Amino acid sequence: MFRATDLDVEVELDADVDLPMEEPLKLHRGIWRRIMRDFNNSKPLSLTLTTASDVSAGSGLGSSSTLTVAMIEAFKEHMRLPLGEYDVARLAVDVERNELAFKGGLQDQYAATFGGVNFMEFGANGRVIVNPLRIRSSTLAELEASLVLYFTGVSRESAAIIEDQSNLLKNNQQTSIDAMHDMKRDAHAMKERLLLGDIRGLAEVLEHSWEAKKRTSARVSSAALERTHDIAISNGAYAGKVSGAGGGGFMFFLVDPACRPKVVRALVQDGGDVMTCHFTQSGASSWRVNHGA
Repeated sequence: MFRATDLDVEVELDADVDLPMEEPLKLHRGIWRRIMRDFNNSKPLSLTLTTASDVSAGSGLGSSSTLTVAMIEAFKEHMRLPLGEYDVARLAVDVERNELAFKGGLQDQYAATFGGVNFMEFGANGRVIVNPLRIRSSTLAELEASLVLYFTGVSRESAAIIEDQSNLLKNNQQTSIDAMHDMKRDAHAMKERLLLGDIRGLAEVLEHSWEAKKRTSARVSSAALERTHDIAISNGAYAGKVSGAGGGGFMFFLVDPACRPKVVRALVQDGGDVMTCHFTQSGASSWRVNHGA
């Protein structure tokens, strides 16, 4: 049985390694099938897989990829699988992007698996290097105090945006190509600002990156998102951008901590929700529950 308590959805299926890859809970099915094939000699294992997520799909926070990693971690613990961090992340990417053909990048799976603050490099032939950054604790504390995470109230389908970006690149649309190069340079600049503890400089790069991101596809932003951005900036935010592919979901802003309450009030009055968030140094983990005697 597969169960998603946050969606109030459950489906009971025959333990068949060739079960259909369809909704509901297609992601659960895909992970179970892959684990059975790779690690259980294609012998179906009967079990109940229960999940819950604090944010819904379409949020832009990488919720589906994080859920994928969490389920793989659960199987890893249950079946005593010899999987390291890179193994888990690669498996999550392969299930989502190749087997289930969900559109998206690779960063969310690696971020969920490794945790912490990292500079990730993606090369040819699937080569990935996750470089942990040694950032001062005072810098992380200031960054967390400066961060405002805001849900616009609008979920979106990231696949359409990603497909549009991919088509523009395939058709050699120079504006989109140049924007991608700008975002890559901004990633290096952000790393430098973080290592130097320069939050104000980080915000400047973030704002530049938001402008570049909007040039990758006309679907990334909208009149509503631009209005929200302007409200935050006019009330003291340094910079902001949409999280994930764009089009809706969450936006995040960097503000002077002293101005944070004012920015939060203005955003809440605009009709969305400001969410509490914290940084974590640990990634995905799993454990066995002791139910006692």
